[in-house]
Amino acid sequence: MTSATISLTAPGRAATFAQVGLMMQWQFRRAAQMVSFAFIMQIIMAVATVFGFGLLIGTPPPEAAMHLATGAATISLIMLGLVLAPQLTAQSRTEGSFDWMRTLPVSRIIFMVADLTLWTLIALPGAIVGIMLGSWHFDVTLSISPWIVLAIPLVALIASTVGFSMALVLKPMTAQLMTQFIVFIVLLFSPISFPAAHMPQWLIDIHQWLPVTPMAELMRATLISNHFDMPARSIIVLAVWTVLAVFGATRALQKRS
Repeated sequence: MTSATISLTAPGRAATFAQVGLMMQWQFRRAAQMVSFAFIMQIIMAVATVFGFGLLIGTPPPEAAMHLATGAATISLIMLGLVLAPQLTAQSRTEGSFDWMRTLPVSRIIFMVADLTLWTLIALPGAIVGIMLGSWHFDVTLSISPWIVLAIPLVALIASTVGFSMALVLKPMTAQLMTQFIVFIVLLFSPISFPAAHMPQWLIDIHQWLPVTPMAELMRATLISNHFDMPARSIIVLAVWTVLAVFGATRALQKRS
């Protein structure tokens, strides 16, 4: 307890990293069962996406196969960040543990960084399994860009940032209902596992302003770099959503006293 107190209150960069590490430990221990469940669900989601779409579509043409092969990993990352992470955050607000956290001698920004880092790390195994299964099942040869080491954590971080902000800005019940709506939209009406050309133009236009399509494009551009590119517009959309989510979550954390 003494060493933890010193780390929480001492100034300097080292103390900041210590605070983030301690908050990650606290978050992990507080929700150990949920974290274990999230880890398992990530693997199941990746497997179910690959084989489920495979059963529905059969043997897809090459272009569709590349979308399916990369889509499993993307869906796994998005589901954790935009669905499971905000659900746990909303639950912590309802049960009161979120309010207790605010009494700790730690900056609320550090709490947010620790929470987002934890969810990003949890998302990585499912994404890796999804990539391997997708390329094997749909017989797609990957041309992995070195930027993949940044792309996967970045997609997980952006999804978690948006989900975390949503859970703080909205009322807990509203946030949980919103996550169910996101599941429906991501699985059926987002160009992640299929080309955007399959959708009506009005839906394509809507997705141009949402973060899901750019996240899928980033994954495809780094996993099959010899075939897909990352449009500059998608980079801007992701950057804007990240800034807005961080701003919203920061304001919400600071306002709740």
